[in-house]
Amino acid sequence: MLSGLNTRQTLAIAFLVLWVTILWVPRSADALPAPLDFEAFDTPNDGGESLTIVFRPDLSVPERHYFIYMSPDPGGEFRQVAEVIPTAHAKANRRTPWWAGRWSADFTLYQIRSTDTLALENGRSYFLKLVVKEQKESSETEIHSAVPRANLFNFSLLNNFLLMSLFTGTVFLSIAYARKNPNLFLRRIAGLDAVEEAVGRATEMGKPILYLTGSDGMDSLSTIAATVILGEVAKKVARYDTTLKVPHRDPVVMAVCQEIVKEAYLAMGRPDAYKEDSNFFITLDQFSYTAAVDGIMLRERPAAILYMGFYYAESLLLAETGAGTGAIQIAGTDSDTQLPFFVTTCDYTLIGEELYAASAYLSREPVLVGTLRGQDLGKAFLLGVVVLGTLLATAGQVLQTDVFSYVLDLFRDFK
Repeated sequence: MLSGLNTRQTLAIAFLVLWVTILWVPRSADALPAPLDFEAFDTPNDGGESLTIVFRPDLSVPERHYFIYMSPDPGGEFRQVAEVIPTAHAKANRRTPWWAGRWSADFTLYQIRSTDTLALENGRSYFLKLVVKEQKESSETEIHSAVPRANLFNFSLLNNFLLMSLFTGTVFLSIAYARKNPNLFLRRIAGLDAVEEAVGRATEMGKPILYLTGSDGMDSLSTIAATVILGEVAKKVARYDTTLKVPHRDPVVMAVCQEIVKEAYLAMGRPDAYKEDSNFFITLDQFSYTAAVDGIMLRERPAAILYMGFYYAESLLLAETGAGTGAIQIAGTDSDTQLPFFVTTCDYTLIGEELYAASAYLSREPVLVGTLRGQDLGKAFLLGVVVLGTLLATAGQVLQTDVFSYVLDLFRDFK
């Protein structure tokens, strides 16, 4: 057919056929370059049932899509388990502690975790590959195997372990120091100093002391603190032979307080002066209890009323009635919503953590005093870190230097 053509015409037809072939014949599936530095490994510092893949995508081509395929058998059928968006799963976006090392922003990290439709078993090998697709073209990486395992220690939280160890050591050293120095200084708390005055006034007037432990049960920290303070108040009451009344709205709290008051009288050498009815139960209902206690205040006119523990809407109803009787009122609570009412109606108010410090302040027990001192040292350390971080952040914004930015990254990631 082409025998009648000359050499020039034959070459022209050959180039035309080659051009059409290049334009219209689909390229092979391996035309796209595979992602570089593809790795698959067990996710570190976790409880298992998780794998991590890392690769370096070509961010200059946003049209490319990356898919993870997995199979429990290298020769078996691979199925798609996830689509990875490089910009959304960039390694640089993951906040890790500074000791865990830094990854380039070019890398992408994705974690495959067990779900309802995908179950990963610890100790079993899984085979993974990454497939890149762009329009009708695709390419894939070599197959990598990884085995999910549970790790015994989460090294990304090493800072928490070090801080906990430092704080625990500080508390133990403070307790040892308090045992050697019984008169260890504690900041004066006016409300606790007034307890002695309140008990003395009740003794002189021959009137009872009314002590309330709050509205929560024994699972509340503020209730526990209130019962501990009750023990110290009961010792002073036993010493001066004053009447103590403790109405309750929780039977469990009542049982605990009965034992605490009995032990206080025994410790003061006056077990015969203890009265079983000093602790008594009223009702579980909030406002029925409030009405009953208000009635006790108006009938018996106690010389001193102590509100310790956690309170709700009944706080103002109780404290306002007590103020009308002319009693010395001392309150202590960590309920920030009720503190304004106590501050307004009571003579003295223990605010927040002063309630927890009260037992150590009144008893001077070395273990309690040492624990309180250790906690204060820990708070001072954390406050210093916050102040230093604030100064560095401010200086970094003003000076715009890489040194401050790096230091800020260390503090920001130390969590």
